[in-house]
Amino acid sequence: MGLSHARRIGGPLIERRRLTVIFGLSLPIIGGMISQNVLNLVDTAMVGALGDVALAAVGMASFANFMSQAFVTGLGSGVQAMAARRLGEERDTETAVPLNGGLLLAIGVAVPLSVALYVLAPHLFPYLVDDADVVSEGVPYFRARLFAMVAVGMNFAFRGYWNGVNLSKLYLRTLVVMHTVNVVLNYLLIFGSFGFPELGSYGAGLGTAIATWVGTGTYVVLGFTHARRGGFLRGLPDAATVRTMLRLSIPSGFQQLFFAAGFTALFVIIGLVGTAELAAANVLINVTLVAILPGLGLGLAAASLVGQALGRKDPDDARRWGWDVVKVAAVGMGVAGLPMVLAPDLVLGVFLRDPTTLDLARLPLQIVGGFIAADAVGLVLLNALLGAGAARSVMVVSIGLQWGLFLPAAVLVGPVLGHGLTAIWLAQVGYRVLQAGVFAVIWQRGRWAGIEV
Repeated sequence: MGLSHARRIGGPLIERRRLTVIFGLSLPIIGGMISQNVLNLVDTAMVGALGDVALAAVGMASFANFMSQAFVTGLGSGVQAMAARRLGEERDTETAVPLNGGLLLAIGVAVPLSVALYVLAPHLFPYLVDDADVVSEGVPYFRARLFAMVAVGMNFAFRGYWNGVNLSKLYLRTLVVMHTVNVVLNYLLIFGSFGFPELGSYGAGLGTAIATWVGTGTYVVLGFTHARRGGFLRGLPDAATVRTMLRLSIPSGFQQLFFAAGFTALFVIIGLVGTAELAAANVLINVTLVAILPGLGLGLAAASLVGQALGRKDPDDARRWGWDVVKVAAVGMGVAGLPMVLAPDLVLGVFLRDPTTLDLARLPLQIVGGFIAADAVGLVLLNALLGAGAARSVMVVSIGLQWGLFLPAAVLVGPVLGHGLTAIWLAQVGYRVLQAGVFAVIWQRGRWAGIEV
């Protein structure tokens, strides 16, 4: 029995079938993201042993790296939208053609960008933070991460493809390999264990860069095994495919770029409040990224399900997939937020040794945990809209609210009025809830259903 027929007859069994589809696609994605973010937490715990300066430096450099790579990571959403649409249209031999284009664009963009940023890093980093010790620790880490920018772009293109064609288990498999290598290398290179050089925070960056390239090699091998029938590396995409990919990927890339730049700007703003606040914010964001994993993973699943439904010419089913995934994500993220609300010291104590820094982070973490279920709506529908090809709408809403509302509010309540980290985090939660509401209105209106991909 097909899903469209199941929807017509209704009943609890049918809802379970839809849940089976959602979980079958999203759980490997969530598992892969858990491995990635647990790794981030392990890295944070390792670097935290080096003190607040190292922790603040790695946090600032990580978000500078996130900002630097944001445009190439946006390629993944274009690949996913197109691959999912081709699968829904039953054009199975063309599903990997967008992947070929994404890999080509990743190389073309990332190579010159990473070289330029490597050269400019010592001159740019002091604009992000004025603490000389943080700068001296942050620049080498940032430069080490730049070695893997090409690999990051390629990995996101592969991720978009695997998720778009319902092979998210391959994404999970690769990330487990990549992050296992990363944890081992970081331990060896940060602390100089087993005869390796003791490189401190620079070792954390170098280990992550090497592991990212290991992931790229794994993806290529899997591509020859699982994507050749779809056209993987069988030729360059035609002009129409490239134009469509650029139409989808450029807005998504800019959205990712400004989102990442906004996080970096947030770190700059918090740095004006104090170094202890900056260290606390680094931990808060890493912990929050783990808590929102269900929403992120389910959002990527929604993008695929929406794209495939639109490929079948069934916009009603696409709309319903969006709302069904929202319900699942809200419950999952609400549960994930409970430890943040009920036991914040237990969560934060793993990463923060200084009692003053822990006190700064406690209430902001509880605020995030209390509202994180509402953020699920925005996370899922943002990705669902990308899956439908509405990248421009996502870009306008995301950039407009973050840069036009949240960041000015953060400056006002933080450095200007002196209300500290808690006030900044309240402003951030408020903007995320508002963004979720805007995406919900756009999704319900349904104008995205007519976009050609």
